[in-house]
Amino acid sequence: MRGHGESATDAALLRAVADGDAAALATLYDRHAGWLHARLARRCADAEVVREVLQDTFVTVWRSAGGHRGGEAGGWLWTIAARRLVDARRAQERVARVGTAPAPEAVPVESAEERVLAGLEFGDVGTALGRISPELREVLRATVVDGLTTRETARLLGIPEGTVKTRAMRARAELRAALAQLNPTPAGGPA
Repeated sequence: MRGHGESATDAALLRAVADGDAAALATLYDRHAGWLHARLARRCADAEVVREVLQDTFVTVWRSAGGHRGGEAGGWLWTIAARRLVDARRAQERVARVGTAPAPEAVPVESAEERVLAGLEFGDVGTALGRISPELREVLRATVVDGLTTRETARLLGIPEGTVKTRAMRARAELRAALAQLNPTPAGGPA
């Protein structure tokens, strides 16, 4: 896809990146780095960490573009960036712990965000999220996990704001149903 322009879709650019097209990666970077940087900066006040995470995000895109499953690229990029930010914070915490000897009874404390993200990947919520359709899951991740507004989510996913609202309502209902299947309440007991 050499010689692509601004009209190339993100999916086409990702296919080109998977084939080793550095110009396609540059176009993706130009298209998405600004909003990714802004979103990361809202979660992390350390500008150097934000720059490193942004760079790591696009290095990961370069290495794993072939694994993109064809959904909205913005959501996929944000997932990579958010995970890289969590990784960076964990690395900072490890360095800080090495510098100070913790008391024997001290237990490393995981941030609330890390616990939530781990639960979304590995817990019942993660399992339930895996059972709902990808387009509904993307809306939930954007609005609930990432804290995006309806307008931001619409822009990120490339869908109308009304569609975001409808999908969010359907996603919550399907997620509740999936969670109920995973954790049925006893007959006659409170839900």
